Amino acid sequence: MKQSIRDKLDHLTGRLEELDLLLASGDTASDMAQFTRLSRERAEIEPVVLLFADFRKVENDLAEAEAMLADPDMKAFAEEEMKAAKARLPELETDLQKLLLPKDPNDEKNVILEIRAGTGGEESALFAGSLFRMYTRYAERQRWQVEVMSSSESDLGGYKEIIARIVGQGAYSKLKFESGGHRVQRVPETEAQGRIHTSACTVAVMPEADEIEDVQINAADLRIDTFRASGAGGQHINKTDSAVRLTHLPTGIVVECQDGRSQHQNKAQAMRVLAARINDAQLRAAQAREAAHRKSLIGSGDRSERIRTYNFPQGRVTDHRINLTLYKIDAIMDGDMEELVMALTTEHQTEQLAALAGEQ
Repeated sequence: MKQSIRDKLDHLTGRLEELDLLLASGDTASDMAQFTRLSRERAEIEPVVLLFADFRKVENDLAEAEAMLADPDMKAFAEEEMKAAKARLPELETDLQKLLLPKDPNDEKNVILEIRAGTGGEESALFAGSLFRMYTRYAERQRWQVEVMSSSESDLGGYKEIIARIVGQGAYSKLKFESGGHRVQRVPETEAQGRIHTSACTVAVMPEADEIEDVQINAADLRIDTFRASGAGGQHINKTDSAVRLTHLPTGIVVECQDGRSQHQNKAQAMRVLAARINDAQLRAAQAREAAHRKSLIGSGDRSERIRTYNFPQGRVTDHRINLTLYKIDAIMDGDMEELVMALTTEHQTEQLAALAGEQ
C-alpha cells in the first residue's frame, strides 16, 4: 500500500476516535444539529476504519508467519499462513481504495429524466415510449416512484418528449450513466415490407436540484408565459390558460409544463425541471473541464455521444462506452437493467482508482 493512502487511513482512524469522544460529551448532546452532523460523519468513516483494521491484522499475520519460517517444525504452517495473507491483502487494499474514492454528492438525489425522440420520425417516438417503459419498470424493481411531469405524445402512442421525476434512494447513482444517444434497430410496426429501420432518442438524467442550495434563480431572470394546454386532459384543462412556459434569460433554457391540473401546479413542475437543467449544465461544464485533464469513458456528460444500441433482430443490447454486449434485450426492455448498471458503475470506479493511483 502506498504511504499516501496509509496516511489517509491513519488520519481517519484518529478522527473516528475523536468523533467518539465528541459524541460522548454533554456539550454535543445538547446541540442536536452538531450531534447529527458528527453522527453522519462517524457513519461514513467507520466502515473504512474497520476495514483498515482488518488490513492491518492480515499484515501482522503475514509478519508473524514470516518470523516462523526459521523454525523447521513451523515452516509448513507458516508457508500456508503467508500464502493466505498474501492473497487477502490485495483484495483488502482494493476495497479500501474504493471506500476512499470521492463520493458524488448527487448520488442519493432524486432524478429528473428526459427522453426526446430524434431521427426516425414516428418510430423514434415509439422507441422513446419503449425507453420510458424500460426505466419505469426498472424503477418499480428498485421500489422508486415515477411521476410524469410533462409529455408530448405522438400520433401512434409514442412520445416526442417526456419528462419524469423518479423519487427513490440512490436513484441518481444508478441512472446517471444513462445520459446520451440511444439507438434502436428493429422492424417498425408501420413497416409493411419487414425492413429493419434505425432511429434514435436522446436521454438526459439529471439530479433533482435543491433550488435553495444548488441553484439560485433570480425572478428577474425569468420570463413566464401561460397558454392553453393542448392534447388530452379533459375540458377543464383545455378551457383555461393552465400551461406554463418558463424562459431563463441568462442561459436561454426553456421549460414547458402542461400536464398538471392548474397553472400553479404546472409552474411548480416547470421550476423543478428548470432548476435541474441549470444545475445539470453546471455539472456538465465541470465534467468537461475534468475530461480535458483526464479522458473519461463514461459520465462525460456529452449528450451528443451515442452510448447504446438496441438491436431487436439480433436480441442484443450493446453499450459502446465499455464494449459490453448482452443478449437479453427483452429482459432489459422490461426493466432488468441491473447488469448494465453495475457494469457501468464498476467501470467508473476502475477509472477513479486509476486516477487515484496516478495522483499518489
